[in-house]
Amino acid sequence: MKKNLTPRERRKIRIRKKVKGTPERPRLSVFRSNRHLVLQAVDDVSGKTVVSAQSVEKELQGRFTKNNMETATGLAAMLAERARAKGITKMVFDRSGYAYHGRVKQVAESLRENGITI
Repeated sequence: MKKNLTPRERRKIRIRKKVKGTPERPRLSVFRSNRHLVLQAVDDVSGKTVVSAQSVEKELQGRFTKNNMETATGLAAMLAERARAKGITKMVFDRSGYAYHGRVKQVAESLRENGITI
């Protein structure tokens, strides 16, 4: 393992050893910063992003003003809609080392409410 990693980066590496995405069940990767939230459904077999949603997209300008629970709910609903359009109903949840709390938990719950099995 590399030196000088933050505790979150260590948890992320440990999680990624176990969680793999397939074409039928892609890995839902969550990245959160202080200002934005990024969700990606990744097929690890081919190494490609299948579906993504970001809080910085032009169509969301002005819709979500803060990076809060409302943003997480709306972004997850948008990702679920895009995933269903591509025929994806199941995903593997990759929290990227973040605690399953707050915005990360809200993303998972919103996806479940919108018909995606995690």
